[in-house]
Amino acid sequence: MPSTSLAALRALIEQRFPDATPLVERETTEHVSTGIAPLDQVLPHGGLPRGRLSVWAPRGGSTAILRAACHTVVAHSERAAWIDGDNTIAGAFWADGPYLVRPKSRLHALRAAEELLRSGGFSLLILAGCEPQGTETVRLGRAAREGGTALVSVGTAASMASLRLTSRLLRYRWRRTPFGDPAEAQDATVRIDARTVGWSAHTEFTLPVMHHELRLSLESELADRRGLPR
Repeated sequence: MPSTSLAALRALIEQRFPDATPLVERETTEHVSTGIAPLDQVLPHGGLPRGRLSVWAPRGGSTAILRAACHTVVAHSERAAWIDGDNTIAGAFWADGPYLVRPKSRLHALRAAEELLRSGGFSLLILAGCEPQGTETVRLGRAAREGGTALVSVGTAASMASLRLTSRLLRYRWRRTPFGDPAEAQDATVRIDARTVGWSAHTEFTLPVMHHELRLSLESELADRRGLPR
C-alpha cells in the first residue's frame, strides 16, 4: 500500500475511534489478552501473540471466545476488527464491540484484512469465513508483523501459524422445567487446546450462554441463508 494511502487510512481510523489510544501510543506488549483468565494463563506470554498469525479451528465456542477477546481489547482503549467473510454475523449481536467488516467477496475480505493489518491501527483482527491459502497467508502474516497486530484466522489451514488453537464444547448446564426437562442452556464448558513448535497446553472453563431475540427480518448486507442445508 502506498505511504500516502496508509497515512490516510490511519487518520480515518483515529477519526472513527476517537476514544481509543492514539496509534503512536499503542502498547508494545507481546500479547493481546483475551479477557478469559484460564485461557490467558496457558497461552504463551499470557495472550494472543502480536505481529503473528494464530489459527483457530472452530469446533464449538470459537465465536463467543473471540468476541469476548475483541470486547476486552476495546475495553482497554484499543481497537479490534472482525472481518465477516461469509456475511453471517448479525450487527445487533456486535453492538459496542469490534469494528465489523462485511466484504462483498473473498478477494475484498483478504484486501480489507491486509490493509487494516498494515495500518497498525488495530491490536486484534479476526478473519472469519475467508481462510487464506498459500501466498495469501504469507502476505497477511507480513502485514501483521508490520502493523503489530494479533491476527486470528478462523479455520484449519495452519501450516504457517505461530499458534494453533482448537476449541470444543464439552457439556451444557441446563435450566430445568418443573418436570425436569431441559428448558434453557445456562452455561457451557469449553476445552481449549493450544499448540506451537515444541509446546502444547490445554484448559477448560465455563462460559455463560447469552440469549438474544430472534431476528424477524434480515439486516441489510446480511446473507440470507434460511432454508439452506447445514
